[in-house]
Amino acid sequence: MPHETHTARKAFGDIAPALAGYTDTVLFGEVWERPGLSPRDRSLATVASLVSLYRGNELPFHLKKALENGVRRDELIELITHLAFYSGWPTASTALAIARRVFEEAGVES
Repeated sequence: MPHETHTARKAFGDIAPALAGYTDTVLFGEVWERPGLSPRDRSLATVASLVSLYRGNELPFHLKKALENGVRRDELIELITHLAFYSGWPTASTALAIARRVFEEAGVES
């Protein structure tokens, strides 16, 4: 699923236009569209990385994107549970709280 055009420009283009441009054209335009991995697989890798690195600011966007890319709620919960043993309980419990909010906002039920 292609990235909505100019998403980063809308989010922070007013303060960092160059970074917003790179985000929209390079990250989501070129990197996410490479044929080596499906968008679904890229979402799983990205969510795993964000959980492990304790990146709560970016995690809601990418959890939603993962759902849009076909990753199921139960798969995301399993991913977070698995990561508790590799990245730590605090990263997993924080990610679960964020996931709960994202799922509620997206209307995704168990």
